Amino acid sequence: MNQNQFLLDSGFWGWLYKLLTPVEWLMTQIMNLFHEFLSLFMPRIGVSWVLSIIFLVLVVHACIFPIYYKQMKSMRKMQALQPKMQHIQNKYKGKTDQASKEAMSREMMKLYQDNDANPAGSCLPMLIQGPVFMCMFYTLSAIPYIARGKRAALGAFDVATAKEFAQSKVLGLVSVTDVFGTADTVGKVIIGVFVALMCACMFYMQWLNMNKNMNPEAMTGQAATMQKTMLWIFPLMYVFSGATMPFAVLVYWLTNNVVNLLRTMWQMYAFPTPGSPAGDAKEIRDRKKENERRAKAGQMSLEDEALQKAKEEAERKVSEGYQRQQPQRKRKKK
Repeated sequence: MNQNQFLLDSGFWGWLYKLLTPVEWLMTQIMNLFHEFLSLFMPRIGVSWVLSIIFLVLVVHACIFPIYYKQMKSMRKMQALQPKMQHIQNKYKGKTDQASKEAMSREMMKLYQDNDANPAGSCLPMLIQGPVFMCMFYTLSAIPYIARGKRAALGAFDVATAKEFAQSKVLGLVSVTDVFGTADTVGKVIIGVFVALMCACMFYMQWLNMNKNMNPEAMTGQAATMQKTMLWIFPLMYVFSGATMPFAVLVYWLTNNVVNLLRTMWQMYAFPTPGSPAGDAKEIRDRKKENERRAKAGQMSLEDEALQKAKEEAERKVSEGYQRQQPQRKRKKK
């Protein structure tokens, strides 16, 4: 790695990150505010900067969470509309003329509008989260270059502030600017542990989604092969990329992965995929809660209610006969 030239400031990435400068500026200000607050209780140089990175990640996730929650509700609505969507698609199946395509599109849009569903809702958090975390990566990578005077100041990070950051160490063992190649033996071990934890978080999150939050039908054929490939490919990517990243970036990355894992576990609990093991578990929980509510209100349980309805239906069949009486067509008077 060239220690005198910040490569993310050149070429396509330089142009892209230039557009994201306002976000990068805001992030440096938030991180510096956390650092100033933490400096009231601990030394300015050291773990206070590491905690500032962690708190910045938490703030970003807290800002994104309302959008993520809305996405989960939108996905739930889309899942509930699947039978109606399938009916519309079957209605126009095999019709390739423009009029049929436009008619199907209108019916689909009306279905979405009537049910307040947004098919693009699941993309919105990623469209926001992607650039935000790109800026975090850029900012943390740029600070060591600012400290050495190889790059201009960025937001709250002038040369003096960047030097404070660059001198910080975790437990006095590994600098936040160290990469695997420049760290000593102890530093290499710590960096290796962080990379291993990042891989473990990613692997477990993928495993949960694949084994607990997917329909059995979805885990067949090409879809299953792709999911199993992602289960191993994504964590392995961290092994190669983590060895080249400054330790500050690894702190951000691990914190981000832990929060993503916790959010995935919450999603599986609150908004699981219908028909998946997590969805079946939620149905059992919801049934138990409803029975507890009914018991407190002095009402019969869901099971007793179903049994009573079955008895009433059996008695009706006995009294009226098993053959349902067909409605009689009225004859018109001549």
